[in-house]
Amino acid sequence: MENEQAKYLDHYVANRFTMAILPEAHRGSLFSRVIEAEQEVFVKLTPQDIINRSCSYFGSSYEGRKAATRDLMGITHKPPIVIDPGNHMYFFPTSSSSRRQCAWISHAHILQYTAADFDNTDIIFTNGSSVTISVSSTSFENQLFRTAQLRTIITARIEEEHRKMNLVLFPKEKQTNLIYEQIIRELNKH
Repeated sequence: MENEQAKYLDHYVANRFTMAILPEAHRGSLFSRVIEAEQEVFVKLTPQDIINRSCSYFGSSYEGRKAATRDLMGITHKPPIVIDPGNHMYFFPTSSSSRRQCAWISHAHILQYTAADFDNTDIIFTNGSSVTISVSSTSFENQLFRTAQLRTIITARIEEEHRKMNLVLFPKEKQTNLIYEQIIRELNKH
C-alpha cells in the first residue's frame, strides 16, 4: 500500500502496545507500517530493523534472542522471539526474517484469525482492529502455537525464579504456610 500522506518516523522501538510491524513499500524503499493498540505509525526502517533495535533496547541482540529460542525449543526456521518478557512482548515472523515481505506479529494482541482468500490470513486484534497478511492460516497458526510455547517456557522459568527468591527472602512465612497446610490436611482427614 503506497501511503503518500503519511508522516514517517525516523526511529521506533516496539513496546507493549505494538500489535504488528508490517512491511510498507514507499517510493521504492521498504519501510514499516506499525499497528499499535491506539494508533498506526509509519517508520523509515524495515520491520527487521525495528525488531533488531527493539531487542537491543531491551538488553539483547536479535541474534541472541534467536539463539535463545533455538536453545529452548530447537526452532531454527522462523523462530519466535521474546523482546521483553517483563512486558509480555513476544513476536513471531510471518516468513523468514531475511525476506522483504516478512511481518512481525505480537502474540499478546491476537484475538482471533481466519483463513482469507489467496492463501492469506485475516487477524483481529484485541482492540478490534484487523489486518490481512500474506501468509496461510496454517503457517500463521503454527507460528502462533510456537510463540505460545515459548511464552509458556519463559514464564515458567521466571515464576520458578520468583518462587525461589521468595523462599530465600521470606523463609519464616513459607514455614508458617507449611504448618497451616499440614493442619488443614489433618483436619480434612477427619
